[in-house]
Amino acid sequence: MSDTTALPAPWAVSAEPFDSPDAWALLREYYTEVADRYFTLHEDRRATPEEIEQGLAEYPKDHLTPPDGVLLVARLGARAAGCAGVRLLDGRTAELKQLFVRLGHRGAGGAGRLLLAAESAAAGMGAERIRLDTRLDLVEAVAFYRRHGFGEIPPYHDDDYAEIFFEKRLATAGGARG
Repeated sequence: MSDTTALPAPWAVSAEPFDSPDAWALLREYYTEVADRYFTLHEDRRATPEEIEQGLAEYPKDHLTPPDGVLLVARLGARAAGCAGVRLLDGRTAELKQLFVRLGHRGAGGAGRLLLAAESAAAGMGAERIRLDTRLDLVEAVAFYRRHGFGEIPPYHDDDYAEIFFEKRLATAGGARG
């Protein structure tokens, strides 16, 4: 009699069109979570369905599309469980957008796998560094980026919701960090 333990399904990350059903559902969940956290902190309420719809309607539809952007979807087994976007800001700089893992799948390595895939996608687009912004109330995100080698930088844009900015040098073609 052998003692075997079933291993969890591995994470797989691939590019998907921004408007695919899985990608759109993940972006909706991401937006709802960060909007709810913002409104809870600042107004002691959750976001309304109208606010969610308005925010999604205003979301740029073209900045996560090739050749200057990509939306990555992470699957755990067959289920879409997370996403991350990458877009070029200029020829040497990429930006990480909407790194998100569904609540029931957090702690299983998906965020790290998505980040590695996003960094690889950015390098594949020619970027030497990757930047991002986030909010200070998203303490898990701030800690995650610091753990993964991102350093705080001055603001590189002015968005009312961006409170802290990070950057990380990407591996060069030879494998060394610049």
